[in-house]
Amino acid sequence: MGNTLVKRTPLLHRAYLAVILIKGFDGAVEALAGLIIAAAGPEWIYGWVIRLTAPELTGHHPALHAIRSGATRLEQSPHQFIIFYLLVHGLLKLGIVMALLRGGGRWVFPLASAILAGFVAYMSWRLTIRWSDWLLGFALFDLLTLVLVLNEWRSQGDKSAPGGNR
Repeated sequence: MGNTLVKRTPLLHRAYLAVILIKGFDGAVEALAGLIIAAAGPEWIYGWVIRLTAPELTGHHPALHAIRSGATRLEQSPHQFIIFYLLVHGLLKLGIVMALLRGGGRWVFPLASAILAGFVAYMSWRLTIRWSDWLLGFALFDLLTLVLVLNEWRSQGDKSAPGGNR
């Protein structure tokens, strides 16, 4: 009898699909943001965000304050790294998601797992330098994604083993 944590349950498989679809959308948004910042410049982004989230128009909502703060930090930081990070991180996510959804073979699972583990490690390191609730949330989401990818990988191996179990 196989381990119940390894078995592919419909709920875990649906969670896996939902999480990687969210990752794909997030990757597309990141890559697009990197391209927009590269083309328009961080000053233009800052001005646009400040105009759209002006307190006299939108009130004083905490989420809008976070967006304004992020735009301010973007304008004041070295934007070449941010552009590079958004493009690379976004394109890696898109590549992982496309390979996982296509079911391109069992090779994609260890590669995706290594990349996701690298993202989690990098974000964890950044959290030790400067705490961010947002970064913690993204790191935890990547950790959840990693667990679901590993579970899917193991469940795919169970299907190919004699008798359907390892």
